Amino acid sequence: MEGLADVVGVAKACSALSFPRSTFYRWRKAADAPQQPDIAPTVSRPPRRLSETEEGKVLDLLHSERFCNAAPAQVWATLLDEGTYLCSERT
Repeated sequence: MEGLADVVGVAKACSALSFPRSTFYRWRKAADAPQQPDIAPTVSRPPRRLSETEEGKVLDLLHSERFCNAAPAQVWATLLDEGTYLCSERT
């Protein structure tokens, strides 16, 4: 396609091959663009996230025999009624 476009022009080459000109230009632009290195994005911890110790404490409580069959919302409400606040319900 690239060679034909160089000889007869992009419009005529695309018309003869029933190929959209916009797609031809998009492909050409992508081929000319410099390749980005494959770098995995770094995941940063939110500044207000629970510490490892706090997270472990919450998970131990959720896995305890008392709360093993309860939803996190129920656990949160029960603990709040007892005057204990470890974290938000969503956390």
